[in-house]
Amino acid sequence: MEQHLDTHEDTARELVELGNRLADLSPEADLRDIADGLLAGAVHWWLYAHQPCEDRQCEECGPISTADLRLAELRRLLQEFARSSDYYHSPTDHDVAHA
Repeated sequence: MEQHLDTHEDTARELVELGNRLADLSPEADLRDIADGLLAGAVHWWLYAHQPCEDRQCEECGPISTADLRLAELRRLLQEFARSSDYYHSPTDHDVAHA
């Protein structure tokens, strides 16, 4: 049966599941290395998918019409997604107050 992804939440969930499968396949691997590889691939794909069209007057592509503008948008999204993550704050963060 063919699977169809409807939203970015579905895609994000699939990526998390891929990370979990990769970690299960290589229990000796550093989870940070797996995460870095997933992030590198996601960034690569995002940059590919956000190339501006050939119309230099395209209003939709204006905000991503240069490499620096695409990088700024990627940073904005990264910060938004990170801050909304359940894992953004950790009980072992060094800036967490302990009583």
